[in-house]
Amino acid sequence: MSRPRTSRRLAFAVPAAFGAFALTTLPAFATSTPAQTATSRTNGVAYLKSLQAADGSYAGSGLSSEWAFSAFAASGTAVVDVAPGGDATKNARSVYRDLLSTASWPSTSPVVTDYERGTLNAYAAGIDPARVSASRNLVADIYAYWQTAEPGYFGPSGNFNGTIFATLALSGARTQAGGARVPQSLTDALVARIRANQHNDGGWTYQKVEGSPTGLNSPGDVDMTGAAMAALCVSGVPQTDSDVVQAKNFLKGKLVNASGAFNSLYGINTSSNGWGVSGLNACGINPQTGDFLTGLGKTPIDFLIANQYNPGGGFKYKPADSSPSSYSSVDALRAVAGGGFTATPPVPVTPGATRWVAQPSFTAGTATELALSVDDGAGNLKVCSVAFTPTGTTTTLGDVLSAATSGATPSGCVTSATPASGTGAITAVGGKANSDANTWKVSVDGSSFAGALREKVINVGDTIALRWGA
Repeated sequence: MSRPRTSRRLAFAVPAAFGAFALTTLPAFATSTPAQTATSRTNGVAYLKSLQAADGSYAGSGLSSEWAFSAFAASGTAVVDVAPGGDATKNARSVYRDLLSTASWPSTSPVVTDYERGTLNAYAAGIDPARVSASRNLVADIYAYWQTAEPGYFGPSGNFNGTIFATLALSGARTQAGGARVPQSLTDALVARIRANQHNDGGWTYQKVEGSPTGLNSPGDVDMTGAAMAALCVSGVPQTDSDVVQAKNFLKGKLVNASGAFNSLYGINTSSNGWGVSGLNACGINPQTGDFLTGLGKTPIDFLIANQYNPGGGFKYKPADSSPSSYSSVDALRAVAGGGFTATPPVPVTPGATRWVAQPSFTAGTATELALSVDDGAGNLKVCSVAFTPTGTTTTLGDVLSAATSGATPSGCVTSATPASGTGAITAVGGKANSDANTWKVSVDGSSFAGALREKVINVGDTIALRWGA
């Protein structure tokens, strides 16, 4: 994952003197006007379009610019409409989908944040992340990194940003109909880990601090605070929640009076500012008013726009820089446009282009994965990616559970299922049997839970949740 950064820059303190007199003498538009914000968006989109390669790509090996897709979507520009020289055959969405579909993507040594980045940007581009191709299911790819020994973490728990971005991806990249894709039990487990890693100052960093008094007492940073509060809010946590309020107050405490910038651990810079604002946006907190209007009448949006080249549209990383940064431009534009860390794809303007593209069915003989969670009703949630090779255009729940007994990552998600063949109700999973009103039920892509039948049809990309209970 090319973001978040894990390098460290020396932070420096900036006085934030509060002038009471200034509050009473602000002009009607002390902050950026709606017209200025609209111009910033327009110019920012133009700059991001200029980053597209001649073959239509924004991503490739190494560091890449596909985060532009979340900024495009937040700004109202469909990624499928972004094409070099107007050549629709090379539109950014199609090129990115082709890249995600290759067996060599993301690398020979992938990490969970690779798949989280892919999920967030595929969604913003209008690619169903669970149905990228016959073989690529990004949701299942993320599920494979569930930490069985530390439920609620994805990827090594010490690299906590993997769990934050798992939450952003699994909660933020909703179904094409706009519904929650994953079960509430999984969302609750993720939210619990985010809460447990909030520092005492109300912020977060990319490192795990749960259970460490020293870590909890260490300072948070603006970047990951923005991402973590966004993860909470896209998971349904309200802005009035005490942890969200603490995060908001943490960001408020980092405001620089003269410019409206957040003073981050990396110093005053556009990218950190963008991440902080995106967190506020995701929680429905206006970064232009109230707590985020300084005594000198400046806001974080003012700072971002002040560091944009116009009409060029690119944003500088730091105010003293003499050229724009592609990453900072993405972070800043997404924030100015009111976005979080992904966005629902806009309706395209290209004739014949659809809002969504998705693999329609399994391809017989092509190996693939499905995302599966198993909740035994006693607080023991298991999450895994199930690898199997379909024999037709659909499969059944019974066949998925059979495949999970030997082809699940992490292993142990399903050790057994009864009956082991045929049709009818599933009466036991992993040795836990139906008991009176407590039975095994299934939900697919966030649907209501209903009786789990072996013959239940499962389609390509379905996210499957099993639950024991009444």
